[in-house]
Amino acid sequence: MPFTLHGLAVSQGIAIGHVHLVSHALLEVNHYHLAPRHLPAERERLDAAVAEVRGELDELRVASGQNPAHSEVGAFVDVHLMFLDDPMLVDAARTLIDERRCNAEWALVQQMELLVEQFDQIEDAYLRERKADVIQVVERLVKVLLGQPGRLPRKRKESLGTIVVAHDLSPADTLGFRDHDVAGFVTDVGGPTSHTAIVARSQGIPAVVALHNVRQLVEDNELMIIDGTRGVVIIDPDERILEEYRLRKTELELERSKLQRLISARPTTLDGEEVSLLANIELPKDAVLARKVESDGVGLFRTEFLFLNRHALPDEDEQFEAYRAALKNMGGAPVTIRTLDVGADKALEAVGKRSTEANPALGLRAIRYSLAEPKIFKTQLRALLRASHYGKLKILLPMLAHAHEMDQALSLIALAKEQLRERKQKFDPKVEVGGMIEVPAAAMALGMFVRRLQFLSIGTNDLIQYTLAIDRTDEAVAHLYDPLHPAVLKLIGGTIQVGARYGLPVSVCGEMAGDPAFTRLLLGMGLRLFSMQPNQLLGIKQEVLRADVGELAPKVQRILKMDEQERVHEAVERLRV
Repeated sequence: MPFTLHGLAVSQGIAIGHVHLVSHALLEVNHYHLAPRHLPAERERLDAAVAEVRGELDELRVASGQNPAHSEVGAFVDVHLMFLDDPMLVDAARTLIDERRCNAEWALVQQMELLVEQFDQIEDAYLRERKADVIQVVERLVKVLLGQPGRLPRKRKESLGTIVVAHDLSPADTLGFRDHDVAGFVTDVGGPTSHTAIVARSQGIPAVVALHNVRQLVEDNELMIIDGTRGVVIIDPDERILEEYRLRKTELELERSKLQRLISARPTTLDGEEVSLLANIELPKDAVLARKVESDGVGLFRTEFLFLNRHALPDEDEQFEAYRAALKNMGGAPVTIRTLDVGADKALEAVGKRSTEANPALGLRAIRYSLAEPKIFKTQLRALLRASHYGKLKILLPMLAHAHEMDQALSLIALAKEQLRERKQKFDPKVEVGGMIEVPAAAMALGMFVRRLQFLSIGTNDLIQYTLAIDRTDEAVAHLYDPLHPAVLKLIGGTIQVGARYGLPVSVCGEMAGDPAFTRLLLGMGLRLFSMQPNQLLGIKQEVLRADVGELAPKVQRILKMDEQERVHEAVERLRV
């Protein structure tokens, strides 16, 4: 008998296939005591498991480097390798084996739980979800220790693929499925920035997460439908439901194939308005994907991955090489690089500081952190400036709210330039500096930005969360997260209008930029610079090519005057008709 589950839609599309349950090894760990004479053998068993997992991850890293579509996966495999080498995990587990005379599996799980508690104190949604890295590394080790195979069945002869159902999936797991006909992913846990979500989107595989107990409700080989647009999972569908979703799947695949024809088309509206479509990237090699869809450049290069989960900070030369590589990979197109966006709540391991703030999300983070750590900040600025000699590089400052923050940052940039002149190292003296509009205070006091900066970028994810006081990854309030709240739209629209008035380029680099449901709304507001994940770009280009800004602008201005959310939603829906 068919039944339906509702979760969080994180990767669009429809998948129809047979369930493959992935075991949750951590639930199967027993605790037992060992005689002293057996402790050396137990430590050796742990070391052997670490060596085996390291070998698997090394193979996956090589495989990810051979396929640009797996670039995000490669980055997370590197993170898992770093956790595998972290003394707080494996070395501490060895100590527990000796001190408590326990088995290796139990020691790993105990240390994992301690580390997870530390991650749970982090306020930033993206980095809080990185606790999944620790869990996934330990799960991989435990599976080896328990002798559990982690392989999928080979490709089926019939047309239906395999739907992987798990408590959680690591990026290494998803890459390991590359030789199998995986149709979709379904997990008990996860959010918009979880590994499953990121990897599924990058590979165009439908996924629904945060289903809580799906593993307990389904059986191996059951027929399942995933609706990755609506966040719906249907188990054991009848023939009528199956036929309906087969038809919808065929229609979606046809639309996706048609988008490939748009790669070389310029993003211009029906009434001749030129639009620039940029890419968001996290690693230099991600630029390959951006060029593949002929993006107009990089609108946001997040530099956090160069700093996180490592025992030593990247030095100036390492950062310089990474930034230069991104510029070279973009072949002369502009690359906007955001300075370090971490904080005391998400402490850099190499710095070793932990937050003692009551609410770190409102504390020392982003530009505040950089200004409080001038040595780290100046090193990054020098690396950025040196890379600017090799292409069109722009520097983006995150989470600005005060004039003195901009003044201090600009002074440090000037100091970094002077230091490079003394070294006789080349850089672009006219490199542009911009600011992110992520807090309501910034959007409501744009005059100070206009007088100091050369461009603005609206980070809608944080702007929405700070405006509505909602953490969208918190399931208790996630339903209140609404990009179309009248207050949010007024802040976005006002920022775009001020930029146009003063000739200051304004882009949107948050999730709204990559969602076709909002393209016409943003065009009507006056937005001409969109930045998104590379695989979202062609869908947005299609919306741009079908839009008439002359018709949209007056309709959008009426929407911006509305103060009832329901009316706003209805009006935005009518824009797409």
